[in-house]
Amino acid sequence: MLPQTTDQKWPERLTFQLTMLLADINRSVNRLTGGRMVAVLALDAAPTAGLWGIGDEVRNSNPQELGTPGSKYILRGWICTAAGEPGTWKEQRTLTGN
Repeated sequence: MLPQTTDQKWPERLTFQLTMLLADINRSVNRLTGGRMVAVLALDAAPTAGLWGIGDEVRNSNPQELGTPGSKYILRGWICTAAGEPGTWKEQRTLTGN
């Protein structure tokens, strides 16, 4: 049900917003079908189950500074480097300089 309003510009604004939303959906579908869209979610460890594709990323839900003095890093997450169930995962680290 559409809202009752006296604003004459409301239909134009609605049309514009819907057009922008549909354009965004279209871009996402195009990326997905072209293999350029990857899944991203947050877990506390690399996945051990499920079907994953190359380039899929899992963010670390509990990032902490790890390592030894002089080579400390933050474990940002994991990236899938070989598709499969569960795929092959490599750590994504960011050096802290500590």
